[in-house]
Amino acid sequence: MSDNTPAAPAATDENQLIAERREKLKALREVQKQGGPVAFPNDFKPADQAAGLVAAHGDKDVAALEAQAIGASIAGRMMLKRVMGKASFATLQDASGRLQVYVARDQVGEESYAAFKHWDLGDIVACEGTLFKTRTGELTVQATRIRLLTKSLRPMPDKFHGISDQELKYRQRYIDLMTDEDARKRFIARSRAVTSLREFMVAHGFLEVETPMLHPIPGGANARPFVTHHNALDQEMFLRIAPELYLKRLLVGGFDRVFEINRNFRNEGISVRHNPEFTMMEFYAAYWNYRDLMDFTEALVRDAAQKATGSLQLSYAGKPVDLSRPFERLTIREAIARHTDAGDGAGDRAWLVAALRALGFSEEKDRLASRSLASLQVMYFEETVEDKLWQPTFIMEHPTEISPLARANDQRPEVTERFELYITGREFGNGFSELNDAEDQAARFAAQVDAKDAGDHEAMYFDHDFVRALEYGMPPAGGCGIGIDRLVMLLTDSPSIRDVILFPALRREG
Repeated sequence: MSDNTPAAPAATDENQLIAERREKLKALREVQKQGGPVAFPNDFKPADQAAGLVAAHGDKDVAALEAQAIGASIAGRMMLKRVMGKASFATLQDASGRLQVYVARDQVGEESYAAFKHWDLGDIVACEGTLFKTRTGELTVQATRIRLLTKSLRPMPDKFHGISDQELKYRQRYIDLMTDEDARKRFIARSRAVTSLREFMVAHGFLEVETPMLHPIPGGANARPFVTHHNALDQEMFLRIAPELYLKRLLVGGFDRVFEINRNFRNEGISVRHNPEFTMMEFYAAYWNYRDLMDFTEALVRDAAQKATGSLQLSYAGKPVDLSRPFERLTIREAIARHTDAGDGAGDRAWLVAALRALGFSEEKDRLASRSLASLQVMYFEETVEDKLWQPTFIMEHPTEISPLARANDQRPEVTERFELYITGREFGNGFSELNDAEDQAARFAAQVDAKDAGDHEAMYFDHDFVRALEYGMPPAGGCGIGIDRLVMLLTDSPSIRDVILFPALRREG
């Protein structure tokens, strides 16, 4: 049985394309040796950007452009190229966007035009000329001078499809950015969000500070640290898991309001919500409590959304998120009652233990019988309620036993004056009235050490210097941490944390 279907043309081998480009570069180097132009010049300074030219002149008609003879000087990566005998079109992309270029042999000269025809997509090109509009109304630069600035040795992905391999997008972010306009917009939005956070903090009297990234004792969160060794000091050091204990030392020192936009490192799992290296903003204010923090955090998130997206009505994963309404505030028990059919069982130890066992928890692993009512409630909440908190919601009153740095509630010491902010079913922030009782803090650290000795790798160490700082007296205060990466995921409708981190953690190639 024969098959008369014509065979598809063989795809051009990428190695062959790279070899051809290297030969072109070799020819450029030979020209340079003979006194010609350098292969990688660094003497061109573009006077314009593509988006700026379009904004300023895109609505002008053909006659107006011809009458004004507006000059243009741009540089960018050649993304499209169409050669047509004595004249050709190309599209250059700079940091702001794209602009078409018209290259005619009679305008740029025989030698430059011949060279242009051999340039490849991905090459970085400089162009000077005047603006005009084509018959289709597209603003274009008619080149009077065009130069090759950087020879690209690797072919770009298919111009219509870009990178289809998601991991390749993360691993080779530079290609993702050059081929995907949405990716560029996403990281521009991230930059605007971070800038707005910083401006908001400064406008409200907070002082931006910097604290160490290498810690002799990891602290400020229940997390597993990365361990390294400092050769000059000949001692074990830990990458920062949180800046909290250093920022509170500054409250002791007399700064009433401080914040830090910081990189943290936690040697834990990787998922669509977790990256071992991530960005947070933590801030602390003397004479604030957790209710002040909730008011401020709500305003802060709203301001960042408005400045980054221009709206408080967002969409995430196809569902609306409304940041314009007051954020709901519920205790853990209230949230269980609101979002499950637990009823009075939410306040009954025996019911909660049975419910958790039904969910797969075991006595051997999870020690259900030894846990407090508050601890059982938070476990049940995490399993049954968390992912239902789509609209912004503050969840309050976390157990004291799992909140070693938070102030206990005066009326109910088994819970703390603590909240977590949930949006789209995930945690975005964590804040609390700070514990400033040095003796209580020492006792909490001691309990953490016991938990670590019992096998809890995320339990805290005993930080003697921090206790000493508290013994000098820290004013009553509130502090909060907000996950920048998760906030940007919300603002850009990104399904994975890797989409909003320029260079996420990946397994090494090979």
